[in-house]
Amino acid sequence: DQRGCGAAHRRLRWRCRRGMLELDWLLQGFLDAGYAELGSAGQHAFEELLGLPDQDLLEYLMERHAPTDREWAHVIAKIRRAAQA
Repeated sequence: DQRGCGAAHRRLRWRCRRGMLELDWLLQGFLDAGYAELGSAGQHAFEELLGLPDQDLLEYLMERHAPTDREWAHVIAKIRRAAQA
């Protein structure tokens, strides 16, 4: 169902809206450019990352801390690469 996919994408876009402009830019850019290419495990990891507090997520994306979860680390690396493209 196309509407279901569209609604899910809109929900994710809303969850990408954060209190920090830098996070908005990184997350929404990745949602548009790289999210669809992730497998189901990567998409699930991305959605889990969206549940983190802004400061924790920013620490991962700025490489100040490294997540212990391998799938999170994989998705964070993809978000960073997408931002550099």
